[in-house]
Amino acid sequence: MAEWNIRLAPIELPQPRAARMPYNHALRWLSPSEIRGQNPPVSVFVTQRAFVRFCAHAGTDLDNEVGGWLIGKWRTDEKSGKEFIVIEAIVPAQHTRQGSAFLTFTQDSQVAMVDDVEERFPDKDLVGWFHTHPRMGVFLSEYDVWLHTNFFPQPWQVALVIEPHSASGGFFMRSRDNKLDAKGYFGFYELADRAERSVVHWRNLVPDHLGETGEFDESIQEVGS
Repeated sequence: MAEWNIRLAPIELPQPRAARMPYNHALRWLSPSEIRGQNPPVSVFVTQRAFVRFCAHAGTDLDNEVGGWLIGKWRTDEKSGKEFIVIEAIVPAQHTRQGSAFLTFTQDSQVAMVDDVEERFPDKDLVGWFHTHPRMGVFLSEYDVWLHTNFFPQPWQVALVIEPHSASGGFFMRSRDNKLDAKGYFGFYELADRAERSVVHWRNLVPDHLGETGEFDESIQEVGS
């Protein structure tokens, strides 16, 4: 009897590129859990342009949930080795089924977003997704947890929930043991596009450090490209 000697090559997992965390060019916004001492497993940096755009999309329908994808960079700090993401753009979801308490990304919406990403952001990473909870608060529903688990499986991919009526929001991410807390959310680092005032208006987050003028102290440079 012939012996089959088949060796399967190991699956190559994606690896982040090395870059420097842009702490000097960012303002940290803390969630209640971070104020109590809980640290996020992945640092999230959001450009001011991206923040304005996902907040603007959140305001397009104040009665029903809306959402989309978060596009940017997945990197590892070249000194500490810690992973971080930079959210630079959004891809709003079209052709969705939505209501006051649900949002479904249909097959048509998924195809349209994939095409949009390939055309506009060919060299960027899909770092997570966002959606709104009008008049409900900042948390993940059972369906949200299922969606994140099945469609955003990477440990560094995040889920952003925005509550537009109360002007609040937060990022959900897996812990280092791969668990997802549906109520524990984190803040982020606001990364200025230019040296200018903060654009963050969420009432549930507080700034970690802010000068007397409320302005960023350092000139802004391109991050970890």
